[in-house]
Amino acid sequence: MKTELLKIGLRYNAVYLNSTDHADKTIRTNTANFVANIAQLGYSVEEDLLHQLNNQNAAVLLDIYNVFVDLLQVKNNWAPLVKGWDIPTYETRSDHMFTFVANFFKGFDGDRLQCGHLIPYGSFNLERYNGCPFCGTPFELNSNIHLGQGSKLKLLKLWNDSHLQALMADLLQSKTALDATQTDTLKTLLKCYALPDIEIAIKETQVLVIDVLKEQKQYDAAGKLFQSPADILRYLWYKHTGFLQIVQPDVIVKRLARNNEHIISAPGVAGKSAKVSKESLKLKYSRTDAKIFAKWLNDLTMPVAQQAETMHPRRAMWVRFIRALRLAEFSKAKGMENLKALLDVFYNKDYTVWAGSLNHFRLKADAENTFNLLKQRPGLFARSLFANMLWFGGDETISAFNTIAEKLPARLVFTLNSYAEMYFNAANKRVVKPWGGTAKTIKANRLLALYSQEQLADMVKAVEAMTISTMEIRFAMQENKNKTIFIDPALMHMPMPIGDRTENIQDLPAALMGTRFPVEGDTVRLFMQWGKGLRAQHLDMDLSCQIAYENSIQYCSYFQLHAHGAKHSGDIRSIPNNVGTAEYIELDVNALRKAKAKYVVFTCNAYSAGSITPNLVVGWMNSKYRMSVSETSGVAYDPSCVQHQVRITQPLTKGLVFGVLDVTGRDIIWLEQSFHGQTVTQFSATNVELMLNKLTAKTTIGRLLTLKAHAQNLAIVENVAEADAVYSRDWAMNHAAVSQLLID
Repeated sequence: MKTELLKIGLRYNAVYLNSTDHADKTIRTNTANFVANIAQLGYSVEEDLLHQLNNQNAAVLLDIYNVFVDLLQVKNNWAPLVKGWDIPTYETRSDHMFTFVANFFKGFDGDRLQCGHLIPYGSFNLERYNGCPFCGTPFELNSNIHLGQGSKLKLLKLWNDSHLQALMADLLQSKTALDATQTDTLKTLLKCYALPDIEIAIKETQVLVIDVLKEQKQYDAAGKLFQSPADILRYLWYKHTGFLQIVQPDVIVKRLARNNEHIISAPGVAGKSAKVSKESLKLKYSRTDAKIFAKWLNDLTMPVAQQAETMHPRRAMWVRFIRALRLAEFSKAKGMENLKALLDVFYNKDYTVWAGSLNHFRLKADAENTFNLLKQRPGLFARSLFANMLWFGGDETISAFNTIAEKLPARLVFTLNSYAEMYFNAANKRVVKPWGGTAKTIKANRLLALYSQEQLADMVKAVEAMTISTMEIRFAMQENKNKTIFIDPALMHMPMPIGDRTENIQDLPAALMGTRFPVEGDTVRLFMQWGKGLRAQHLDMDLSCQIAYENSIQYCSYFQLHAHGAKHSGDIRSIPNNVGTAEYIELDVNALRKAKAKYVVFTCNAYSAGSITPNLVVGWMNSKYRMSVSETSGVAYDPSCVQHQVRITQPLTKGLVFGVLDVTGRDIIWLEQSFHGQTVTQFSATNVELMLNKLTAKTTIGRLLTLKAHAQNLAIVENVAEADAVYSRDWAMNHAAVSQLLID
């Protein structure tokens, strides 16, 4: 478990050491060697950490170093298909066609490779390849990576148990839903430390806590965290599928079936996948577990009719869970009267559906009764605010909404302010992502046509005024003893962690969607490594990029290894045993600027049937200095140059956008956007542009801190030493701590 804690520390640029012994000031040889070794990987240490490392024996230092090696994939195979791939091989489609004919008709002279293919003379130059250029099977492996080419060292600080416990408390109290990295971190911390006595802010976070309590057989304590049947359904579905959101079964089945579709038709593949996925979603519970869940439902304090009404939107799922959990049988037992009453009301539909009443009054244009119902559920009122403003008029809707604005979570208030300008623009399309689905483009609300530009602008101003007024009141009521505040300028460009959460894990310091990484040198090198720990097999993952110009698009991918300003290392379609394989793309920023490219989108895809293989690692390298490509092996990976990387954990992803290079601005925007596509050509460039617009529109951390300073009469200073409260980029790395600014 200590290894897992070390990995968590590195996500926050820290090394976990549960040691506070007095340090020997004389640096030992083992310590000096450790520091020198991690410097080659792109890291340096603060003085406090250095002295504590000096207290550790060689075995402990080796364990810590091995964590770096593991996270940075140091010992994996990093050899691509082509040796010295920065120099073109000039292979053509004719080479592939000639080789196909030679293998089909026989009788040609050439070299027979380990994979069984004959490479005829006059086609591929085999001296340039580490494997078969025809089928993409690698033969030569190499883990001799480059080291120390990075232009910047990441400074590591010292963490101990108190830091990890504070992090766990921040995650539990986060005012926004946790992303995949935070969720993975919290699950580990909950296994290592006692649960603190604090209020858990988000339903999804409660699920993780309930799961730990159940494993510890603290069933009553877990049951007290449930407030409605919807909470219990969320937990049941999480345990069954791994999703913290209730993704409909049909959505999962369809995604898996589509992921198994292939450009080259394979009869029965998609149907087989759908059948398998339906089998895996079947519900089966032991009597012991079923009795626990039955008692949780029975102990709910919510009125029975209201419980049944909350179950109604997921009625089909509940019917199946009721049968699988034998709830009808358990409801007959003594003490289960509440469960029996719930099942009677639910099956007889003896309840009023709130949403039906709302739609009834809304369709009759009865604003008074519609708003009275919405005031009962402020969260839903917030989520439907824009649509209701167009349906009933801006002034009347905002007037009703202001009466319940103080009851809203701050994250919803800021979400409204961030997206109002985009929503009330009739010329705008919007990008949305349904739970469990991929990003989709939708047209603007057609009711916008009923309003003039001036009226729509007034609606935007009304939402902004409501947001500022609400938050200023909340900040002003907050106790504050400070007089000065320092706000790191970088925070003015860092979006608040609200919505658009990532679904895959960032093992190195995590970044918020929309964070911009400056390009220091003239090249950006994308990398992808997959297949670690798997047996040798056909497993075709593709690293690609789309280069967007004003009126045209180019690709650099397996089907086009060279584009203007971009080079690909070759298409690998099979993995070697256990050590994985790699692909690269190098982007020449100066060449792209001269060609007037607007941006470059980074993608990875599963060309093989199915989703992107779990634990595939993708990211990019950047350095002020030149990054080498081996002429003998083609290895181009240097962990010291890695600027950002992501590990795939989402089981439904077929294609993923993982970054966008703004060529003119010379920076890379980190974003994560899944799409359904076997190749890079199948994703919509429009979706990426809309996503960038959405991220740009979000309130930044710096803007929120400025509002806080204004409401609390704090003087903003430019010198950290003069500030009573300091908000730095390092502080913003803990997104859960940042969310505490969202005062409810």
